[in-house]
Amino acid sequence: MNSQVKVSSATPTRDYSAFDAELTHKALNVNMFVRLLAWLKPYRFTLSLSILLTLASAAIAVLQPIVNGRVVIDTILLPNPKSSELPDYGMGEFVYSVADWTGASPLLSAVFVYAFLVVISSLASYGHRLLLSRSTLQALRDLRSELFQKLETKPMSFYDHVSVGRVMTRLTNDVENLIELLTGVLELVGDFIPFFLALFLMWAISPELTVYTMLFIPVVAVATSLFRKVLGNTYRNVRNAVSSINQYMQENLIGMEVVQLSRREQLNTQQFGERNESHRDYQFHAMNLETVYSSFNNSLITVATGVIIWFGGGAVIQEAISLGSVVVFTQLIGMMIGPVQAVGYQFNTLFRAMASGERIFQAIDWDESIKEPDNPVPLANKVNGRLEFRNMSFSYYMGEEVIHDVSFKVNPGEKLAIVGPTGSGKSTLIKLLARFYDIDDGKVFLDDVDVNHIASVDLRQRVGIVLQDFHIFSGTVLDNITLNNPRISSEAAKEAARIVNADPFICALPEGYDTFLSERGLNLSQGQRQLLAFARVLAADPEILVLDEATASIDTATELMIQEALHRIMEGRTSIVIAHRLQTIRECDKVLVLHHGEVREYGTHDELMALQGIYYTLHELQFQDSRIAAELSGNASGGKDAERAQPRDVPTSEEPDDEDG
Repeated sequence: MNSQVKVSSATPTRDYSAFDAELTHKALNVNMFVRLLAWLKPYRFTLSLSILLTLASAAIAVLQPIVNGRVVIDTILLPNPKSSELPDYGMGEFVYSVADWTGASPLLSAVFVYAFLVVISSLASYGHRLLLSRSTLQALRDLRSELFQKLETKPMSFYDHVSVGRVMTRLTNDVENLIELLTGVLELVGDFIPFFLALFLMWAISPELTVYTMLFIPVVAVATSLFRKVLGNTYRNVRNAVSSINQYMQENLIGMEVVQLSRREQLNTQQFGERNESHRDYQFHAMNLETVYSSFNNSLITVATGVIIWFGGGAVIQEAISLGSVVVFTQLIGMMIGPVQAVGYQFNTLFRAMASGERIFQAIDWDESIKEPDNPVPLANKVNGRLEFRNMSFSYYMGEEVIHDVSFKVNPGEKLAIVGPTGSGKSTLIKLLARFYDIDDGKVFLDDVDVNHIASVDLRQRVGIVLQDFHIFSGTVLDNITLNNPRISSEAAKEAARIVNADPFICALPEGYDTFLSERGLNLSQGQRQLLAFARVLAADPEILVLDEATASIDTATELMIQEALHRIMEGRTSIVIAHRLQTIRECDKVLVLHHGEVREYGTHDELMALQGIYYTLHELQFQDSRIAAELSGNASGGKDAERAQPRDVPTSEEPDDEDG
């Protein structure tokens, strides 16, 4: 190896376990919360209107006990001259004005006024919650969209190390928890408005009883603090347990065929049950703590009411305070202690949401991405397709090179076959060409331009890759050919399908090109899915074509059907073919033999056969296997097909590989 060759920058130097492990686990991360509020900025109008409505609702809610205690009891039922000195905020005058206007009795008018205040307060509260929920959902929709966009642009090296199930948890469950956080915290702000209004009113009526009431607030605060400390770790464990369940489900549902073939159903059920049991235990522990806290708070309000009645009743007997004022106090106790209790209840949401928020922003801030050039070199409308690898070395993991000092050229319009056993690095070369991983400058060139100086989106438009494991998206057949690319018309997509002979089976589908394909295209055969892969690449019309074991999963009849189509696709295009079929390799201009990540042989088929090296050995082994198979087939069929049997498989001693890392 050239001593000047550096290990590719794609070699991971970070600890990917930190994607979960490096969270700060703060119970209250102020910076994160402020950052979260920034997502509400575009919706500040509806949010401001929501705050105004909660102010109105709180003010009206405080007036309701005034009508009950100060107007009904102290003015109408038990008139008390001393009570006239206490504030009633105009409610008494308003009630008598309604009585004069309607002709009803003062007591009935008070009932009308009280009912009116209840209705107006409820409507204002409804409007507040509606607008608050609208603002929150819009903000979190934007956050989820940005998170998805960030995850879409993460390089392959990220998904090589981070579980898809854990990533999905951030996009679904964690975002839902943030919705609860924003809604809960902003509602808590609305709860504290009546707290201060009630405190002001109670102090104006009786400072002594107000002090007695306020003695319970520190008790609630201490209980809330203890509750926060005990419950914090529990809810973090709940979130981690949910993430583990999602990860395990995702892995097993995708690999269901392997699960059933290997009869792992019972074992998987047992392992899933262990994770589910762990989640239940954490959740049950949290619910027990919440129940204890809720019962304590409810009892505390009852005790506070008893204290007010005890001391207030004595003051009423001594005529130091009116009976209506005591009634007002008993009704305002909930407004005084309730918001402090609500803080404790919101800690439930706060713990879950803070952990979720950290996980979400960690994913957004994860700075791993394919490095794009500051000033990308623009490519011509039609590139020539000259490719060159120069002394390329690459590692997926530090110190584990899969590509070692590889150099070769592919001229415009030339076809290059890459062969070699599993793990030799064939598919890795294709991934580096498409820049799925970062590489050092001066290693890969397209038309003599370093691919690191070309925008990745521009480069990938010029390179069409057909993989052995072709991915089908949920959608119509036409959507899976065009991938909703506006540059590809329906006519072009259908023409591409006709060229690769996919049109007959598509037209035979219930709704033709509008037939909806299920997840991963399970309502199509493997051969049909592969034909769609050819149609998809041809419709994009790339100048460079890469076939990575593209016909390995296709039967002989289907392969013969698309051979002519492949010739048309590769005509005039620079092509790289990773194949195990002898006929495909013979039709290529050059053959590159990889072994343990190194170029061992390079030349035409005839040149490599004459060299009698690795390629020759693999060819002879495969030819011998094919001849034996043909003889066995001929004996089984009475010799009718023996003379027609020909070697058709790859010159390799191993099965096709779909990964080299």
